[in-house]
Order: sequence, then C-alpha cells, then structure tokens
Amino acid sequence: MFQIRIHGRGGQGVVTATEMLSIAAFEEGRHAQAFPSFGSERTGAPVVAFCRIDDKEIRLREPIMQPDALIIQDPTLLHQIDVFAGLKPEGYVLINTSHSFEDIGLGEFAATHKASHLAALPATEIGLKHIGRPIPNVPLLGGFAALSGLIKLESVVLAINEKFSGKVAEGNVAAATEAYERVRAQMKGGAHA
Repeated sequence: MFQIRIHGRGGQGVVTATEMLSIAAFEEGRHAQAFPSFGSERTGAPVVAFCRIDDKEIRLREPIMQPDALIIQDPTLLHQIDVFAGLKPEGYVLINTSHSFEDIGLGEFAATHKASHLAALPATEIGLKHIGRPIPNVPLLGGFAALSGLIKLESVVLAINEKFSGKVAEGNVAAATEAYERVRAQMKGGAHA
C-alpha cells in the first residue's frame, strides 16, 4: 500500500487533490481511498488530506501517520507544523515553491534523503498561468506523477476531465502537463530545486 499525505490551507484544493489522485488510481485499475482531516474549515486554515493506493481492497480508515509521500501545497506550513512527521526514510516529498530545498531552510533534510525523491515545483505560478487562479493542487498532481511514478500523467488527465469540463479542464490539463515536465526535467538534472 502506498500512502500519501497532503498538507495545505483551506481554499487551495487539498481535498480535491486527494479525490483526483484516487480517481487517477482507479483509472489504472487500483483500489484507492481519499479523505480529509479538518481542524477548521475556514479559508487559510491548515488542512490535511490523505490518499491510499493499493492493488487490493483497502480496509484501513485512520489518518496516515507514516506516509510514503508528502505533497506540501503551502510552504508556509513548513514553519508552523511538523509536516514531515512520520515520513518513511525512502519517502517522496513534493513542495509547492519556486525555491530550492536549501533556500527554504531544508538543506539538512534534503541531505539525508534521496535527491530523486525530492522536488520543488512552483505550482501556484503554474496554476495562475494556466487556470487564471493561484490554485496549486492540480499542478502538484502532475508533478507527483513525475516524481513518484505511482500514477501516469494520462490517469491524472482522465481524473481532471472527470472532475472539470470545458476551459477549466483544458487549463488544468495544461497545468498538470507543464508540472509533470518540469519535475521530470528536475529528476534528470538530479537537483531538488
């Protein structure tokens, strides 16, 4: 079983991201489960959502305490809560930022983890460019597909088209595709910036 925890803030599409991630997994014939954990539902409040993906039925229902992957939609959370709590040693980390791990104060963390499992992505900028709104969730899904290899970009596109339509879907597909390509280029370069 592969477990993903997404940290963000209310209004950034954290819950939608886990739903779309589970849809992408279903598109690939896998079992998936997505659910949120709200401390407060107001815009801007920290939000955590979870997604599990497996080849067999998932019976667990509790929050994910030891994730295989973290997607951090809002880098300001890095200094407010322990987003890395329980991350498995070989875990993947995707952060919404245009800065390197070193520049955001995570140089020591990056030095102790596989560079090929870490990526920084300016997802908010990509969302603004393609969707016209600073929503990072869909670009981060595209980036996650490239970073982890757990799901295919084509499955993310199918999930987008299931959730949205028209120009909104087109913009989200373009955002996810650009994010996927950016993370792939990062992985080839071997840097986590």
